[in-house]
Amino acid sequence: MARVCDLTGKRPQVGNKVSHANNKTKRKFYPNLQKKRFYIPEEDAWVTLKVSTSALRTINKNGISAVLKKAAEQGYILY
Repeated sequence: MARVCDLTGKRPQVGNKVSHANNKTKRKFYPNLQKKRFYIPEEDAWVTLKVSTSALRTINKNGISAVLKKAAEQGYILY
């Protein structure tokens, strides 16, 4: 299962782990993803999405319908 946000498209980033001796080795920074069910009143249906916590904040601010519409415009979901 891919670690990608369904609404924002956030995915793991690559960076360096830096030790106390300043040695650098590759590591990944994973997005904070949560599995969450949302009710869509226009369709009278529940949808389960894997979303980042920043996307949850956006949903709380703008509403699930507006966020789904914007994600569809950006090509992250087929709506």
